[in-house]
Amino acid sequence: MTITNDQSPITKLQRLFQRELLPLLGDLRLAILLLLAIAVFSISGTVIEQGQSLAFYQSNYPEDPALFGFLSWKVLLFLGLDRVYRTWWFLALLILFGSSLTACTFTRQFPALKAARRWKFYDQPRQFEKLALSAELDRAMLANLEPALQQRRYKVFQEGVRLYARKGIVGRIGPIVVHASMLIILSGAIWGALTGFMAQEMIKSGTTFQVKNILDAGPMAAPQVPKDWSVKVNRFWIDYTAEGSIDQFYSDLSVVDNGGKEIDRETIYVNKPLRHRGVTFYQTDWGIAGIRFRLNNSPVLELPMAPLETGGKGRLWGTWIPTKPDLSQGVSLLAKDLQGTLLIYDTAGKLLTTVRAGMFAEVNGVKFFIDEIVGSTGLQIKADPGIPIVYLGFGLLMVGVMMSYVSHSQIWALQQDGSLYVGGRTNRAQVAFEREMIEILEQLKTPAIVEEVAIGSTLAKES
Repeated sequence: MTITNDQSPITKLQRLFQRELLPLLGDLRLAILLLLAIAVFSISGTVIEQGQSLAFYQSNYPEDPALFGFLSWKVLLFLGLDRVYRTWWFLALLILFGSSLTACTFTRQFPALKAARRWKFYDQPRQFEKLALSAELDRAMLANLEPALQQRRYKVFQEGVRLYARKGIVGRIGPIVVHASMLIILSGAIWGALTGFMAQEMIKSGTTFQVKNILDAGPMAAPQVPKDWSVKVNRFWIDYTAEGSIDQFYSDLSVVDNGGKEIDRETIYVNKPLRHRGVTFYQTDWGIAGIRFRLNNSPVLELPMAPLETGGKGRLWGTWIPTKPDLSQGVSLLAKDLQGTLLIYDTAGKLLTTVRAGMFAEVNGVKFFIDEIVGSTGLQIKADPGIPIVYLGFGLLMVGVMMSYVSHSQIWALQQDGSLYVGGRTNRAQVAFEREMIEILEQLKTPAIVEEVAIGSTLAKES
């Protein structure tokens, strides 16, 4: 006799998936390991600055000495730790964790819910011995048990002398909701990583700009970058405290269409961004863009100011202003903020005088009027289409967690040979369930005792 194996390759793959791969994905230990890995890399993405320039990483993570002896800028960029949340391996971890949750849901949670919804009667007294809580009552009636259970919001099924009751089935649904919410959060994170972007702009007050300086973007982020509208910085200013320190930064921003029409406007400051069509503009930095001045009776002139290297001793901007038309003479102008004193130096580096905005000074025989110090606002621009999905997942997660705290309790009863057998079990809040069972049993005993006392009193009167 010849035995042929007619199983197709597809059938073999299905069996391999059901018997080997699915149990492995649904293993709780694998899910915990993946969750820990995601947490570790998420922490690294928080500690290590994300989306910065190459010069930034070369300056802060040099090769000698390398951080912890190995973490240099080359290692950091090679591993993608400068953009953790968009790397292929981090997205692969999220997908694998989502697959593990899905497998666990279908192999564990759905069968548990199905088993909880399936009800069956006990028809033998010995079956009650397997329950953690059980009792045998003499002269107690099954008919008295049903209203006692219904009073405590149990759903009761009765067939003849057998009874089954349950409540708290929502507690079995809770873990499924938790898993579903985590899958929603993961999908939102993945979608945000694929379609979101982050940009930074330093914009002079009074300038209209479009988002161009994109530092980090997902492979599908192009549609999110604004193309049919721009942003105008109407004004940037700083509020200072009485001591002269910075209190708050403000940027008055207008969103304008390609025709220049204003369609939205917001004054932003730290923790108060502008949001428009899924793109968020945060106030993150500031600078001095230039200075407007007059020489004698000249019209208002404007020159840019550039940041100077101070060796970490504060921020300083400077420019050179000619005082003769042939540029043969001039002065250097230094400023450290938008309200402070401006320092004027000659070509030899000697301090000539100081002046404030709205005042004038005489240098090289010329009246030098300072009309305005022009500030620039530093904006961080982000778009993450996955955020609403993540928020939805977190809201659902809280609901699922609350549902999971509901106890699923079951009670069986059997009336046989003049005795009532009652037993039950629960998946949580064991002490509360024991107290409830005792109250139910006491309630069952009371009618029998009252009836016995009433019969005894009647017989006594007749005699």
